[in-house]
Amino acid sequence: MIDVYSAEGTFANKHTLARDLAAAVMRWEKVPELALFRKNTAAFVHDLQADSLSNVDGDGNYVRVQVLTPAGVLDREKQLGVVRELTDIVAAAAGDPTLAERTWVLITESPDGGWGISGHANTGSDIAQAARSEMAARAEKGTDGN
Repeated sequence: MIDVYSAEGTFANKHTLARDLAAAVMRWEKVPELALFRKNTAAFVHDLQADSLSNVDGDGNYVRVQVLTPAGVLDREKQLGVVRELTDIVAAAAGDPTLAERTWVLITESPDGGWGISGHANTGSDIAQAARSEMAARAEKGTDGN
């Protein structure tokens, strides 16, 4: 899951921003192109009133991107890559290359069993089994699902 917080008016097309961020996180997590992951990797763009964010100097032209991912999915190389790409996506979506300097990306790992889908708190093993089941069903149908 990805949450983006910014002042109202920062992004003209929030839906495209959300889709692009979700796709980038999925690529960096290197999960297979399965409905399980495509339907459950999502971004939420939150507009804040201009006076609801500030740094110490009073500047409010920042963007905060919070990425929640299962524990251990992003090694150091993936962390560096996802932070760089999400920052670039945010700046491009705002039409402001300087926004990269004011975009904070925070990666939070959910503990094993702390990732809920369909009302069930899944462990890494649960998610892996669901992915294997979906891949087996695809193989049975003779399709790659794309």
